[in-house]
Amino acid sequence: MKNKQWKGRGPVPGWGAGEQAEQHYLVQPRALAGGGDVRHVSHFLHASGWQDTSKAGGPLVMESPDRTVRLAYNPHVLPGGWAIYADANGQDAAWWAHLGRQTPVEIVAGLTDALTRPRDAHAPDVWAPLEQQGWNARAEGRHYSATSPDSSAWMQYHHKSDGDAMWWTGAKDAQGNGWTGQFSISTPMHLVQAFTAELASPDPVMRPRGRVPFSAQIRTWSVSVLPSQLRAWQQTRISAARAAAWATSSAQRIRPRTTPARPYAPAGGVRTRR
Repeated sequence: MKNKQWKGRGPVPGWGAGEQAEQHYLVQPRALAGGGDVRHVSHFLHASGWQDTSKAGGPLVMESPDRTVRLAYNPHVLPGGWAIYADANGQDAAWWAHLGRQTPVEIVAGLTDALTRPRDAHAPDVWAPLEQQGWNARAEGRHYSATSPDSSAWMQYHHKSDGDAMWWTGAKDAQGNGWTGQFSISTPMHLVQAFTAELASPDPVMRPRGRVPFSAQIRTWSVSVLPSQLRAWQQTRISAARAAAWATSSAQRIRPRTTPARPYAPAGGVRTRR
């Protein structure tokens, strides 16, 4: 474990007066960092126009603005974790995704944040973010897999015995601690790519004291963080979601209406040739 002062972007003058710095830890690899704060996902979706339909005392349940996608997080059932279901629409078939409760929220957000953004015009490549970070991609019989350089995390295009297929992903340390996830084969590829980009990211994630998993395969750095810094970083993420939602809404409102073109007729009426 290493110790250092967390610099981040640094507090602006006047911040932190009378505040006590709190101990947090930066954790690598992120796939083994544990679940994290669920609000990292839910607050971003809420700022993007999603509705929180949770019942008092029940699990987190959210619904997209067009009511075609539903997200739930329930840590109190087995196996528990994240469940996302989407109805069929003009572009995509119905699809689903399940992610275990120890899936880091930063990786979950790779998928859920992408649900709020317009689809990129470029063809998605699920494997590109993994290969760019040195993951080992290979064919294994009827499956195709990519494994992280330390072999702790994986992504697999998995053919089941009944002939169906799905995406299978997860991370585990030598003691068996970790998580797994599955995506239906109909999950839009740009969403799966957004997920793999966060899964493969080499950037550490932050966890508060007492929330760091016990694992011999993680590296940690102790950092001191002011509560005002944490709030500011969280607000930056929420503000970005609100700005994107506003831009999308404005573009839809000002989109020009199209009307059928009228046949051209010269002034003074239509003349005919004889």
